[in-house]
Amino acid sequence: MDIAILGLLQNNARLSVKEIGAQVGLAPSSTHERIRRMRDAGILRGMHVEVEPKALGIGLEALFMIELAKHKRSMVDRFMDEIVKVPEVRFAFLVTGRYDVVAHVVVRDTQHLKDLALDQFTNNPGVTRVETSIIFEARRRHALPVLLPMA
Repeated sequence: MDIAILGLLQNNARLSVKEIGAQVGLAPSSTHERIRRMRDAGILRGMHVEVEPKALGIGLEALFMIELAKHKRSMVDRFMDEIVKVPEVRFAFLVTGRYDVVAHVVVRDTQHLKDLALDQFTNNPGVTRVETSIIFEARRRHALPVLLPMA
């Protein structure tokens, strides 16, 4: 039942408890209790609004592939903590492979992208290399798949 509720909320977090209950076959009070328990357990971590980037002056998205000078845990953790504080950084991923970190950034235009790269990343002493890829188009699925352990 909780999985069904999560599926509905992932696709439309604006559904009322009454609407969710009707779709999963529960009374609104039972539905509300299940949602509250999932919030308390940290399963539901928040409700978010998807905003049109252009409405906020965002004209360009890019990925920064970043190579770090050192891989000491404390330095990597500090770098990750620092870059997510940069307003233009939407996501920061610590990854395996050629690069150490991939940062998804949003900017007004190419000049803003250049300034961001030079001011926030390439001048960081912990960074040895930054490669930039502009995102032309993206497709995204918001709902997570249900991957429960196999019996």
